[in-house]
Amino acid sequence: MTALHRGKTPRPATGSATSVVTTDLMEKSRIFFPEAHLSPELMAELAALGHEKLGFDNIMPLFSVCHESAALGCQVDWGDRYSMPSCRGKIANIEDDIKVREDFLQQPECQIPLKALNLLRKRYGNQVAIVGKVFGPWTLGYHIFGVQEFLIATLLNPAAVHQAINRLKLVTIRFAQAQIEAGADALCLADHATKDLCCPHAYQEFLQPVHQEFQEKLSCPLILHICGDTADRIPAISQTKIACFHFDSAVPADQARRLAGEKLALMGGTSNLNVIRKGSPEKIWDDVKEKLAAGIDIIGPECAVPLDSPSENLQFLASSVRLLRREKPG
Repeated sequence: MTALHRGKTPRPATGSATSVVTTDLMEKSRIFFPEAHLSPELMAELAALGHEKLGFDNIMPLFSVCHESAALGCQVDWGDRYSMPSCRGKIANIEDDIKVREDFLQQPECQIPLKALNLLRKRYGNQVAIVGKVFGPWTLGYHIFGVQEFLIATLLNPAAVHQAINRLKLVTIRFAQAQIEAGADALCLADHATKDLCCPHAYQEFLQPVHQEFQEKLSCPLILHICGDTADRIPAISQTKIACFHFDSAVPADQARRLAGEKLALMGGTSNLNVIRKGSPEKIWDDVKEKLAAGIDIIGPECAVPLDSPSENLQFLASSVRLLRREKPG
């Protein structure tokens, strides 16, 4: 939690705002997807292994991208031990007058992670950071309207997109507030405004003020997560007053640190493919050294780790941070 605010810590922090569950971790624990998405007890137990077995300094139990979208009525394939859940189809058109159901938070898809967060808070108290996760209106727009319709509308019907974002941001705020009340110390705000789907002008027009509003209205630190090359929007993100940015390896660590400035904490940046999934101990060691040298505040993977990654690589990454901080320069 201190690292989220760029404070001085006795050693570098390790963690992830996204899932660190792997298939082999599920097999070792005998807790599997999709059951762990749909049971608060199993969700909490599996998430806790990120701290207990892998050695990270936080626990984040919302593994998928689908909980609030499912509660809103989106069709979800909850996957299996080899695949993550995904939303199917769409449920509205961009110009529709979206009504968020009053009992949104009472839907099972919201209640499950809320109960899991509460279980983790009771179990761990203040021993480890409990991190929740919500999705921003840009990602919710993909799920509700379909990616293609939503993105085309940003060009052809921006007024409708602004209206949709203003409605959907209330979903993010309500679910976020409920997670804080359930015991979350911080929240991952995932909003997939990646460079491939959202130009920097669109980020500034549609999302920068909304992300700033989230941090102003919510009583805990936010960790903004956006995949891909975000170098062209990190300076704008730093102006939102969000506490931390969970960044992708597409942005070199030293460049991310320079663009973020002095106030925005940085998490992640370790490649899921080349380091977490395929990396040798030597490659992981070198990657951790690079991140520490660049001033990355919380060392960890760039995004939800591929399920076929070896959990031993995640363990080695976390232990490397503890070992490297004891090395003397040179």
